[in-house]
Amino acid sequence: MNSTSTQFVPSRRMGIYETVSMWGDFKENNSFDSSPETILEVEGKVDNHMQIIAQDTSPGIVGPSNKYDHVVRKPVDKVLRRLAQNREAARKSRLRKKAYVQKLESSKLRLIELTQELQRARQQGLYMGGDLDFSQLGYSGTMNPGIATFEMEYGHWVEEQNRQVSELRKALHSCSGERELQFFVNSGMRHYFDLFTMKAAAAKADVFYLMSGTWKTSAECYFSWIGGFRPSQLLKVLLPHLEPLSDQQQLEVCNLRQSCQQAEDALSQGMDKLRQILVETVSGGRLGEGNYLPHIHAAMEKLEALVRLVNQADHLRRETLKQISCILDIYQTARGLLALGEYFQCLRALSSLWESRPR
Repeated sequence: MNSTSTQFVPSRRMGIYETVSMWGDFKENNSFDSSPETILEVEGKVDNHMQIIAQDTSPGIVGPSNKYDHVVRKPVDKVLRRLAQNREAARKSRLRKKAYVQKLESSKLRLIELTQELQRARQQGLYMGGDLDFSQLGYSGTMNPGIATFEMEYGHWVEEQNRQVSELRKALHSCSGERELQFFVNSGMRHYFDLFTMKAAAAKADVFYLMSGTWKTSAECYFSWIGGFRPSQLLKVLLPHLEPLSDQQQLEVCNLRQSCQQAEDALSQGMDKLRQILVETVSGGRLGEGNYLPHIHAAMEKLEALVRLVNQADHLRRETLKQISCILDIYQTARGLLALGEYFQCLRALSSLWESRPR
């Protein structure tokens, strides 16, 4: 029986076996030491051949595309991973840029606020600097730059204290360990010591300004004693927040408070005596003749004693903080610092509410 032989004419585009020739780009020892450009070219050829097979394979003929699926999948997965990494890097970059822009905007707003505050202070005569003439107000001159520096530093000090109080409160509420609490306690103690150093420099610049308490809120100024808080009174305020105390601790705290009261009485007596001396020195001449400069110069020499009294009062405050921290354990000291910070915050809030009350 003569049957017509069926001949399959290979498709012009079915070049599935042409891919064999592409491996000739590699070395004959089957090692894969090819350059990255060659590997990319090979991957591109494989991808093109797979697309041609998918397009030209008829429904009746099953092409051998599965044979090279793993070859195609590897570069695709690699590209997808890189795209995902690029998207994540771009997202993080946008977030960093957004945070940086917000920080710049906040700094700009803060600068505007400081400029406005400085302008208001100049208008009110609190900052006598530059070419401003205050002779019509009864006095002339420029404000000591040491006082201007102190006001700026004290504003930053209050902001830092508020931040430390917030962090210390969180640490106590989260039952942090001794090491973490010790860090906050050391930071808080150094912060108060920095204030005493700032006040010493301000006292040299203008001791009357420091004694007046105008750099503090009105409520803080009301409770002020020689330019700061009274140590014995502060111990009385903090004592309820330090309990429970052992018998030995109660005895030591009581002795510390008595020592503070004795030192405060001595400084107060010295302040009263110095005040009387200054009054007598200024009024020692014949007033009404207009020639009072010699007495003013004599009074200037007495003011060095006033600076020393202010420094001694701050020294008493410093030593009180040191002694109470030695008496208490780390948890009690942390609670004491928190109560101290919140006490000053309450005084500032009281001043703010009183000034903004309806009239």
